[in-house]
Amino acid sequence: MDEPTPLEAQTQAETETKAQRRETPDAAQPAVDSDALKQAVIEMLCTVTDPEIPVNIYELGLVYEVEVMGDGDVRVVMTLTTPNCPVAESMPGEVEYRVGTVPGVRAVTIELVWDPPWTPDRMSEAAKLELGFI
Repeated sequence: MDEPTPLEAQTQAETETKAQRRETPDAAQPAVDSDALKQAVIEMLCTVTDPEIPVNIYELGLVYEVEVMGDGDVRVVMTLTTPNCPVAESMPGEVEYRVGTVPGVRAVTIELVWDPPWTPDRMSEAAKLELGFI
């Protein structure tokens, strides 16, 4: 039998390495503490403010859901005050970037929704107090 060419040997080695990666159980990856990671993500969301309203998006009630999967993937369901909001194009990207900087986050998905629509009733008591609603 002929010796494989260098290219054939490299291709075979890459194929074997890929097969080994597929066989490596996810348990070999360090476990993600979903509760702690979710709290860290929420803390990061509290650093993002709407430029027109001096309150962070979490206290404003713009964040409807934060979901952390066991592998470090994070899904944020959020809205904006109105569909015509001036930051409609930039805010989701900023949220994605900021959440992505949290240690332990592997990937971020931002889901921008309009239903249910945002109303001031979604604001926290602290946000309502700061904005003079109470």
